[in-house]
Amino acid sequence: MRPRRELLRRCAGVRRVSAQRTLPDIDPEENRRRALLEAIIYAAEEPLTAAQIGKGLDMPQDQVEADLHALMEESASDKRGIEIRKVAKGYKMSTKAEHHDGVRKFVKTLRPKFRLSLPALETLAVVAYKQPVTIPEIQAVRGVNSTGVVSTLLNRKLITTAGRKAVIGRPMQYRTTKDFLIQFGLSDLTELPTLKELEELGRAALGEVGENETAGDTQEPEQADVAVE
Repeated sequence: MRPRRELLRRCAGVRRVSAQRTLPDIDPEENRRRALLEAIIYAAEEPLTAAQIGKGLDMPQDQVEADLHALMEESASDKRGIEIRKVAKGYKMSTKAEHHDGVRKFVKTLRPKFRLSLPALETLAVVAYKQPVTIPEIQAVRGVNSTGVVSTLLNRKLITTAGRKAVIGRPMQYRTTKDFLIQFGLSDLTELPTLKELEELGRAALGEVGENETAGDTQEPEQADVAVE
């Protein structure tokens, strides 16, 4: 009995040694570097290029690209709910497409409903699809004065200024905000619905008639508010 136990003990020891030898070498510096890149991509509001990151960290661009591709492969695992992906302007972090419905459902439980007049919803759609856009450009699309509605959207923090356009008069430009993405349950602007879908969203969201917008478009007839869920 004793020789048998000794044989089993030795075999177990061989298996442990073999497993240890097959483990890949862990490079602490590589892990630290990739963790930093992941944190930078997460914190950035806009997609970042490898050149931007390399310049900011004084790191070779090819090294940045290699590390980012490694992070992309890691985030592709089914165990991860977010991913680093390459878009036209660089790299960004976002939730995976298969989880969008679940994320939207959860986000709706966190935010209160807010109401927008139909003119405000229409103006917001113009800004979302044509940003950065000026008030004259918005009015050219809508055909009516939109100054009041833009003011309403600014107060609701759904849009913000985006610098002045380099044309005569240097009019202010506007773009959507993170609050806009949150309120509509979007991860980023690539998830914007089509104009037709946005119109259907507005019609579907029509519920009880609330008070009209006090800071809305004064040159348009009064409209029922749309409850955006």
